[in-house]
Amino acid sequence: MNHSTDISSTSLLSYRLGEWVAGLRYEDLPKKVVREVRRYLLDSIGCAFGGWRTSDWRAVRDLAAQEGGARKCNLLGAGGKVAPLQAAMLNSLAIRALDYNDIYWQQDPCHPSDCIPAPLAAAETVGAGGKDLVLGMVVAYEIQQRLCEASFPGIRELGWHHATLTSFASAYAAGKALGLDAAGLQNAAGIAGSTNCTLGAVTAGHLTMMKNTVSPMACRGGLEAAFLAARGYSGPAHVFEGKESLAAVMDSEWRWEVFDDLGSDWRIQKCGMKFFPTEALTHAPISTTIAICSEAGLSADDVKEVRIRTLTKAADILSDPAKYRPTSRESADHSLPYCITMGLIHGRVTPELFEDEVVRDPVVLEHIDKIKVTAEPAFEAAFPKVQRCHVEVDTVDGRTLEKQVDWPKGDPRDPLTDEEIRAKFDALAEGVSDERRDRIWKSATRLASYKRIAGFSRLCAVDA
Repeated sequence: MNHSTDISSTSLLSYRLGEWVAGLRYEDLPKKVVREVRRYLLDSIGCAFGGWRTSDWRAVRDLAAQEGGARKCNLLGAGGKVAPLQAAMLNSLAIRALDYNDIYWQQDPCHPSDCIPAPLAAAETVGAGGKDLVLGMVVAYEIQQRLCEASFPGIRELGWHHATLTSFASAYAAGKALGLDAAGLQNAAGIAGSTNCTLGAVTAGHLTMMKNTVSPMACRGGLEAAFLAARGYSGPAHVFEGKESLAAVMDSEWRWEVFDDLGSDWRIQKCGMKFFPTEALTHAPISTTIAICSEAGLSADDVKEVRIRTLTKAADILSDPAKYRPTSRESADHSLPYCITMGLIHGRVTPELFEDEVVRDPVVLEHIDKIKVTAEPAFEAAFPKVQRCHVEVDTVDGRTLEKQVDWPKGDPRDPLTDEEIRAKFDALAEGVSDERRDRIWKSATRLASYKRIAGFSRLCAVDA
């Protein structure tokens, strides 16, 4: 492994990425990519309309109000203005809080929309327009998703959380919106990457509010790094490869060649959206179990046992003993037994089923222990090409019903339609009039026409 720090900074990955980011123009983007940006932006705004009402968002908002600051940037969902770094944190947390935003999972998972508030706040701060936000979003998706392909094994298997990678993507995305050159972007990546390594403890065992907060913190860190780089602050150019770099400290095999096709293969087209407000690996089992019960007309009381064969990581992370007794939204939406129980009882898995009073309802205990989850090595070997899941349902009258799927709804091979995204948006947009929802939806189709993106972000809030 090369630990040298003497090689030219322009030959390092941090600079090569900076060159691509600095040179990317709106005219370079295929129409299909621009369309996907619009779809993911609207999906994220819908998530923000739901997420700003959570207790964790309100706690951070209270802290921001106490801190004060220059009110330059709009808050998604809640409305009002806060300082730029506060906006990045709060808007990312609003998008992330319900665990309902987008998902990409290769060697590591990520939610690229966690990064969107970094270029949004950067663009608002300098008076940039809609095209600048589009470019920032593309940068965030293309870099974050490739970082999740680069490490063998993934950093999550080494005990680190993917928010570690979010910080890099957010820095490049915010730097693009600020107009940084390649050297400035390299510094932003060095600043962000060297200060935002996140422990995997936030998604291991008993889950806390930090599960959904580490990526928003990384988003804020990426924006701060870009602001500092714009003021001449320097960061380690060898942050990806070199002495005590990401690759050296997280000692796996890093295949940086995943970046060789930047600008020719657009990863945003391979990202997925969530059909359920839960951890991504719960989706295939949820949809399969609901389909079996719906087709057979089964109620929860008709079911004797549900046996799920799934990925090793899903059985390990989502079905450990703590997940059979969730006590909060954070532990429930990462509990496969709880999610399946909601599917059995209600025939759906929707945001309101993760409120505290539902999670702690004694009826959950009447059914949750029916759920048996086992790891299937053959399914793990096929991942991430397919996300195979096999479900068997034993009924109280002696029948066994089974079904297998290779990927969940929302996967790029079975994507949400525009109509399904709108239905999800409308279900989350409590307190938003039909007229305002339509304005947001239509305005997103002409995002490039906004001279100042603040005109659009101001619209993305509940009615006054």
